[in-house]
Amino acid sequence: MTGIREIGESVANTVLERVGRGMSRVQERKPLPHDLLESDDAYLVVFDAPGVQRSDVQVRFLDGEVQVRVDRFREFYEGFEMRFPGRGLSLDGAVTLPDDAAVDAGSASATLADNGTLRIRIPKDDRATDVAVVDEDEENAHDEGGAAENAAGNGA
Repeated sequence: MTGIREIGESVANTVLERVGRGMSRVQERKPLPHDLLESDDAYLVVFDAPGVQRSDVQVRFLDGEVQVRVDRFREFYEGFEMRFPGRGLSLDGAVTLPDDAAVDAGSASATLADNGTLRIRIPKDDRATDVAVVDEDEENAHDEGGAAENAAGNGA
């Protein structure tokens, strides 16, 4: 009867290990949850990554996108063995800023809070300017008036 029990435990351990690895892969494929906020002078991207240490996090800004990669390392507990590895080790997230976002990526900053909240602040670029929008009729009237003034100024 002991042999049957050992086989049962072995099968159960194998099943738990496979389920745990499967769950870990699912978590690794799911992007990190995030928020994108905007103020008058910056964008703020907030990711939730509980249990992450600063050394585990990589942040990049490329082509208008904030990219985050988290490589977590599990702590080892003396006297315990892993029975169900259910937490992902590599997690990714990305946020694309609006198409009209003009930012100074070189001045961006990233802060990791104790609870695993990662805040990435990207200042807006001062070179961006707003363009006034006018009705087409106003623009045509202005262009025609400008052309008449130019013709008069040239002696025409």
